[in-house]
Amino acid sequence: MRMLLKATMDTETSNELVRSGKMADLMKETLDRMKPEAAYFGALGGRRTVLMVFDMQDNSDMPRLGEPFFTEMKAEVEVCPIMNGEDLAKGLAKIQ
Repeated sequence: MRMLLKATMDTETSNELVRSGKMADLMKETLDRMKPEAAYFGALGGRRTVLMVFDMQDNSDMPRLGEPFFTEMKAEVEVCPIMNGEDLAKGLAKIQ
């Protein structure tokens, strides 16, 4: 199922990851593990934020995918199912 993950990082923790040079490696490991179809990085609400669209094969994958954000970045993590335009059209056709 296509999912959107939003990870809002703790500023102090992520500052230290940047200063120590660990942030780039951590993001590469995360991208390699999650294999997102899209990944975006920016400041939302004044905090470093990662938005990733990825395919979650099984709900039991959630700890493997989310825990590094909690443990390494002290991030607030939100995950929700999402649709692209094709999915939306297919879903709307089912209710007509």
